[in-house]
Amino acid sequence: MFNSFGNILRLTSFGESHGKGVGGVIDGFPAGIVIDMDFVQAELDRRRPGQSRITTARKEGDKVEFLSGIFEGKSTGCPIGFIVWNQNQHSDDYNNLKEVYRPSHADYTYKVKYGIRDHRGGGRSSARETISRVVAGALAKLALKQLGIHITAYTSQVGPIRLEENYTAYNLDLIETNPVRCPDPAKAKEMEELIFKIKEEGDTIGGVVTCVVKGCPIGLGQPVFGKLHAALGAAMLSINAAKAFEYGDGFKGLKQKGSEQNDVFYNNNGRIETRTNHSGGIQGGISNGQDIYFRVAFKPVATVLMEQHTVNIDGVDTTLKARGRHDPCVLPRAVPIVEAMTAMTLLDYYLIDRTTQL
Repeated sequence: MFNSFGNILRLTSFGESHGKGVGGVIDGFPAGIVIDMDFVQAELDRRRPGQSRITTARKEGDKVEFLSGIFEGKSTGCPIGFIVWNQNQHSDDYNNLKEVYRPSHADYTYKVKYGIRDHRGGGRSSARETISRVVAGALAKLALKQLGIHITAYTSQVGPIRLEENYTAYNLDLIETNPVRCPDPAKAKEMEELIFKIKEEGDTIGGVVTCVVKGCPIGLGQPVFGKLHAALGAAMLSINAAKAFEYGDGFKGLKQKGSEQNDVFYNNNGRIETRTNHSGGIQGGISNGQDIYFRVAFKPVATVLMEQHTVNIDGVDTTLKARGRHDPCVLPRAVPIVEAMTAMTLLDYYLIDRTTQL
């Protein structure tokens, strides 16, 4: 199984949803970075379950324990090992899933590929695996902060409710003031009520997370197979329930002519910049110094608390009604995961860029 992410900066994660814990080993992390433990834990707290009435009721402290690679509050350059112990599994909730395949889950494909599967919460395919990504992403954020690079993600759409304006029209400081993590308070309230209604029905709903990167230097990414937007896309699509990725104007730009879509250069007091940013901060696969922005679409959670048709492991038609504690919408908890994967990708590509010229 492919359990490692990155090139120079590399995360190898381990653990299952209902195992003893989830953790990882981070290799290639620069030495001498001050590790703010409170910040790392705060990032995990943004991802953890049980935050509000619109998330799963599973109660996990999700306290990270670092095992190596940090001395006197700084990274040593050696592998950073860490673990988060699982404490609140209700494995019996999944006993009725042992002999059947859940619709739109990894159950069937996983069993066919490996010949064995952990039916308790999906095992390795559970979104609980993303804990390791958030820890590694938090460390990457601390390193990027020293470079003046800042990453902010937010919920921009839930079902049919969406923000109509570009990210520049909103006060991104308001993102953490509501459980949906949306910078528009009025829209956030609508989104929250919709998610709660869907939850009461035993159903789920999807949406979009928008991410903005400010302060990215010029030159990250390669012109052919190492395009920065391709790396970001691969990182985002590795997240559970992610279904689509677009950067810059994306599909919206198809409605424009080239003369309208082009980002015209100009000299801004000795610095070459563009008057518009339809490209989303990346041109020719390489960052151009402008804000990088992109969107990630997430499908409705596959586990719905209502009866559905399926087949059992012998291929016999049957019905299934899932039990347990599940998110009716992944968007609020996906926001810190999107930021984490962005941070790891950018730090990795920054380190790669340091090898370009002597």
